[in-house]
Amino acid sequence: MKTQTHGKQSVVAALLGNTFVTVMKTAVFFVTGSASMFAEATHSFADTLNQSLLLVGITRSKKPADDIHGYGYGIERFFWSLISACGILFIGAGITIYHSIDSLMNRGEAHPTFSITSIVILLAAFAIEGATLKMALNELRKGKKLSKKTLQDADPVLLAVIYEDGAAVLGVFIALIAQWMTYVTGDVIYDASGGILVGLILGCLAVVLIIKNHQYIIGKPLNREVTKKIIKDLLKDPCIEQVLEFKSVAIDIGKYRIFTTVEWNGSPLYEEIYEAGDLKIEYDAIKDDFKEFARLMFRTTDRIPRLVGNHIDKVEKKIIDKFPQIAYVDIEIN
Repeated sequence: MKTQTHGKQSVVAALLGNTFVTVMKTAVFFVTGSASMFAEATHSFADTLNQSLLLVGITRSKKPADDIHGYGYGIERFFWSLISACGILFIGAGITIYHSIDSLMNRGEAHPTFSITSIVILLAAFAIEGATLKMALNELRKGKKLSKKTLQDADPVLLAVIYEDGAAVLGVFIALIAQWMTYVTGDVIYDASGGILVGLILGCLAVVLIIKNHQYIIGKPLNREVTKKIIKDLLKDPCIEQVLEFKSVAIDIGKYRIFTTVEWNGSPLYEEIYEAGDLKIEYDAIKDDFKEFARLMFRTTDRIPRLVGNHIDKVEKKIIDKFPQIAYVDIEIN
């Protein structure tokens, strides 16, 4: 199975951009003491760490199948995406909200400054994170219109970059307003509230990503429409009378493994042997010799498992050819 590299370009771009932005925001925080700037610096730092984890997940998911993992390592990307989402929740949201609440409770002691440097840095961050967001959206859409279905089927790694960059752009906007209000009114409550709001956005973002990755890790099945189509195609085969059991699970982005148990009818295969004419020729040659006839029956019986196996292989290949998202098919006869 071909390994997936969805999201790698966007992750690398976001990682480089956030590393640069983190350094800038941290420097401004130390100069201004702003709670909202601390929230933004923490936000970008968390994004940098998280995107490093996403890159690890993408790299490890590309490992080919082996004796230990017969269906490959595609699930690795979901595991590392989940760790990344937890990082957003605890590092990004947790520390940001804690620091902002602390600033709010001690606002009489805090006197954050607001300068042209803050504006320049935040605008630069807005431009960088906006550019990486646009790149990730382009990779997600692949020239198509963005829709709800596109987001539902999206790679959690790529979705993480989009959500993180989207939250970053929104966070920069909030930080600008918060710092400006504090500068105009002289009240730290606006700056601290901005930090809390950024933290809450990160928390919501983390929960969404955790749920998304959880679905894949516990075994995300095919959607119902595709499942019905596959079952319908299976029932078209003359040897399959009934589909007794059907299971599917994602093994990578857009790649699934299906397992099905079917009620088998071997008559069409016997008809194939009969219509080929070989059996009649052999029978006519030994019909007066019972021992040779018995041997013919044994040889014929020995053909059946191979015929069944070959036919199942053909059915599986048809499914894989018709449904490109199916990587492996296992059909078991009841």
